[in-house]
Amino acid sequence: MTSPTRALTTLTIRDALDADLPVIRDIYNDAVEHTTAIWNEILVDLESRREWLAARLKRGYPVIVAERDGKTLGYASFGDWRAFDGYRHTVEHSIYIDKNARGGGIGEALMRALIERARALDVHVMIAAIEAQNTSSIRLHEKLGFRRVGTFSEVGTKFGRWLDLTCMELRIA
Repeated sequence: MTSPTRALTTLTIRDALDADLPVIRDIYNDAVEHTTAIWNEILVDLESRREWLAARLKRGYPVIVAERDGKTLGYASFGDWRAFDGYRHTVEHSIYIDKNARGGGIGEALMRALIERARALDVHVMIAAIEAQNTSSIRLHEKLGFRRVGTFSEVGTKFGRWLDLTCMELRIA
């Protein structure tokens, strides 16, 4: 059941600002430390997030945040899927949600906004690369029209175990 206070507040999706970077860093680092959402084991600092944001914006890619009551609860972006010119109409996205806000529809709101941004930029295909046991993320992507195109077995490691990668795609155009 939704609490009365939460029902009265609105989730806002907007472009990320420099002021969001400390929260973006913290959400990212929590995912690095505690999840298999990202297969990285190195924590980032504020300067690296600042450089990441600048690089995304320079390439014309969006970085958006979900905010409720002035608090940033998650962020999303997309960027090059592969570096070669022939792939210029295909992007891969990332979405990260604050650990205390997961499961409340924020990921779906960010995904829908990201798909609209991709459509506006004439992206043809959006790629999702999801750790194969992350069934909630896979279900969300399926709900939004992504289709599974395959799973790579044991292509990464984290927390001392091999990880499989499920790949999904959405035709935007």
